[in-house]
Amino acid sequence: MKKTVLITGASAGIGKATAIYLAQSGYNVYGAARRIEKMEDLKGYGIKPVSLDVTIEESLVACVDQISKEAGSIDILVNNAGSGYYGALEDMPIADAKYQMEVNVFGAVRLIQLVLPVMRKNNFGKIVNISSVGGKVTLPMGGWYHASKFAIEGLSDALRKEVKSFGIDVMVVEPGGTKSEMVGLGTEYLKRVSGSTPYSSLAKGVKKMYANIEKDAAEPVVIARLIKEAIEAKNPKTRYVGASGAKLMLFIRKILSDKQFDKLVMSQMK
Repeated sequence: MKKTVLITGASAGIGKATAIYLAQSGYNVYGAARRIEKMEDLKGYGIKPVSLDVTIEESLVACVDQISKEAGSIDILVNNAGSGYYGALEDMPIADAKYQMEVNVFGAVRLIQLVLPVMRKNNFGKIVNISSVGGKVTLPMGGWYHASKFAIEGLSDALRKEVKSFGIDVMVVEPGGTKSEMVGLGTEYLKRVSGSTPYSSLAKGVKKMYANIEKDAAEPVVIARLIKEAIEAKNPKTRYVGASGAKLMLFIRKILSDKQFDKLVMSQMK
């Protein structure tokens, strides 16, 4: 019997690529996002689009209820929906910071809460939380984004221990540079909130660095393949790392002290 997968943030980037890749691999795939019109093309792959705003409780409950009624259960959850606002901590409105945490952390956790009872009952489940290299290393202007991804890393580690005895695996995927619209939206936001403040020169440096990362960014299907590897492994790793520069960045972070790493990062801002 086909396993049913729910992928959030399926209207673009990694989410869309993963939905298509898993559908082509024989999974029963539901793609969820706010912009349901952006998922019309997914129907051609046999994917079922579902309207979902991860910041709204009623939307989260309705999404899980619909899939449970139609498919019986959600066997695999891929928490991919994300927000990537960048701006100096001093400049960024707390309302925007809270929104980012709602999307990247609380929305993901609430979905996990909603799918766990049936996963426990079935003694089977796979939960894949999409973090980032930014869940291990930080750049200036990314305080709240990094906070959300560091949180996902810690929550996933704790959850993995809680649910292992119920036959449920929890994996974290840490993409490096990957082609997505999130980078463009994030740098536009950066310019708006910090482009004319005392942090403006640093904001320009961060924007320039992201432009360089985008040049070498990997296609989202690279991460889709990692996700498939994670959910099909008999004894999955706790973390999967991929896409442009990811492994190198994590290696450098491991061997350098905090201050040495800070110095290296800031040298790229000029």
